[in-house]
Amino acid sequence: MKTKIVSIIALVFMGITTMHGQIDRSKQPTPGEAPKINIEKPRTFTLSNGLEVMVVENHKLPRASMNLTLDNPPVAEGSKVGVSDLTGGLLGNGSKTITKDAFNEEVDYMGAHINISSTGGYASGLSKYFNRLTELLADAAINPNFTQEEFDKEKDQMIEGIKSSEKNVKSAANRVKYLLAYGKEHPYGEFVTKESLEGITLADVKKHYINHFVPGNAYLVVIGDVKFKDVKETITKYFSTWRKGLAPAITIPTPQNVQYTQVAFVDMPNAVQSEISVINTVDFKMSDEDYHAALIANKILGGDFNSYLNQNLREAHGWTYGARSSLRADEDTQALFSTSTSVRNAVTDSAIVETLKEINKIRTVDVSEKHLANVKAKYLGDFVIAMEKPETIARYALNIETNNLSKDFYKTFLKKINAVTVADVKRVANKYFKANNLRVVVAGKGADVIPNLEKVMYNGKKLPIRYFDKYGNPTVKPVFSKEIPKGITAQTIIEKYIAAIGGRKALEAVKTLTLTGDMNIMGQQMGLSIKRMLPNKEIMEITHPQMGVVMKQVFDGEKGYMKQGPNQKPMSEKEVAEAKKKTDIFEELSLDMKNVSLAALTTIEGKDAYKLKVINGKDIEFRFYDAKTGYLVRTETTKKIGDKEFLMATDFGSYTPTSGIQFPFSMTTKQGPQTFGMLIKKVLVNEGVSDADFK
Repeated sequence: MKTKIVSIIALVFMGITTMHGQIDRSKQPTPGEAPKINIEKPRTFTLSNGLEVMVVENHKLPRASMNLTLDNPPVAEGSKVGVSDLTGGLLGNGSKTITKDAFNEEVDYMGAHINISSTGGYASGLSKYFNRLTELLADAAINPNFTQEEFDKEKDQMIEGIKSSEKNVKSAANRVKYLLAYGKEHPYGEFVTKESLEGITLADVKKHYINHFVPGNAYLVVIGDVKFKDVKETITKYFSTWRKGLAPAITIPTPQNVQYTQVAFVDMPNAVQSEISVINTVDFKMSDEDYHAALIANKILGGDFNSYLNQNLREAHGWTYGARSSLRADEDTQALFSTSTSVRNAVTDSAIVETLKEINKIRTVDVSEKHLANVKAKYLGDFVIAMEKPETIARYALNIETNNLSKDFYKTFLKKINAVTVADVKRVANKYFKANNLRVVVAGKGADVIPNLEKVMYNGKKLPIRYFDKYGNPTVKPVFSKEIPKGITAQTIIEKYIAAIGGRKALEAVKTLTLTGDMNIMGQQMGLSIKRMLPNKEIMEITHPQMGVVMKQVFDGEKGYMKQGPNQKPMSEKEVAEAKKKTDIFEELSLDMKNVSLAALTTIEGKDAYKLKVINGKDIEFRFYDAKTGYLVRTETTKKIGDKEFLMATDFGSYTPTSGIQFPFSMTTKQGPQTFGMLIKKVLVNEGVSDADFK
């Protein structure tokens, strides 16, 4: 059975701008001088154990916060990858002097927040509780109570998390991206696995804590309705007992870019869209003279909505919800330049071509003065707004200390941004965006992507493709389509499906059907109800726990409407015509086999599945049937929203018998970055439905 669920989520944004006076829009406004930035320096003191404390007084609200940062270099954990994560997970669960439950209860009573990780901690709450918050933060950080029971729980949770993300395409793409960029021996190239976690003991966690959770390179930033004198007294009282120490000195290997631009492809047979990143590493620090120009160049290429990449891939072509680039300075090792986007399989090759084109464009073509001025103005606005927040002052002061910046770095920040020229943008683009040494990391469905990707030309040659598994290990080109056994046709697959879910006679006996269950729409839990009556009556309702019915769609066989909130809209002639075509509850019973063809024997979730192509007028749908069970396991269609096309894929599972018929009780629909989960709880066959329901 295939049940089509129509989900319509309408978001209407209306912007009204009012302009007074006459403005000559033919002239670009002349930028003024950068505003003078007067940054108040935090008051500081240092404890005998090396902990440096910065205090920013702000008495506007009766609140205070503390941010503890351990400025240690990243460490490669080798066979113990995950030990720092386990350590962080155990920190903050009480201490040797207070139980986990008592600790959490007291924090909740104060309406406060305390969080500790392997690289620092955070606490915030009402300033009248500052002394007790400081005591709890210090106690939990300095005197952790690492128990075997809590260790086992944390490890089990992390292992379950790894299992649940095993087939996640975005997770695989990120994992392989960093591994290839930095290498397996580099801290950034490592990733946690089930095997590495299972090899970690409680003793490993204690050792990691002793070696790395030390105050030698630590900073504690205090912000809020406090007085410096009181802060110094309180911090000294509770943090002076932290034993003195420095994290071990380490050597971080220098990552190498590829000798020539190439594709690193990760085959994910369950992918409904491709995750694409274009990457290279580069020496880039905040203290570099090029820093401000590089910020501007990245902003122009892919740093905001009006960037080259987003205007091309999203606005001009409608291939993605967004395309971005990033270049973040790194004091400890090579920085990573990266572009990222998600596109449907059919346009993966085109999206790569356009991404490389935009990287080449910013390296070879002068950015317009107007675009450059707009980007500078955006930086100016963001900077000025950020300066209104007291935490910004503290963060800037911390950056100066941890990144070896000049004391006037932020005072001259906007002046240096304003000084960036068109020539500067081109120069730094050539320096940091390595057009001839790029890795194009793609995680997607190889069967759909590779045939076109193998034809992509770059610099007059075919773009080489290297294959990797989802853990970054080199592999050979996968076999994407298997040989179809003799005697298998589109007709036999449909007949096997009908037999698998109950047989033609049982399906034809169904005159009414009711499905009720739950939906998860962008984190919102909704109720779902669908009723159908032959020949073509249908009603669907989506309900919110507090708001009641939020969407309703009805067709009575001749006419229909859709109601969303207080708004009701009649079905168009085209929609009515389409609704009248649905003359069977089980669509496979009346498929016109002239419009159905067997496309391939492929793989879905590691199992063989037959891929059928179904043509319905101008629409094309692909349906995947499990080769062994005969069940429908996936459908894929391309939906047009405005002038943009997006792939919508629905996975079917948890087939359960009701009245002698197998129904899929779980359905998960993916459209772009959105995922909609549906769980059917109750199915009624030939009962509980009448003509009155469709009014």
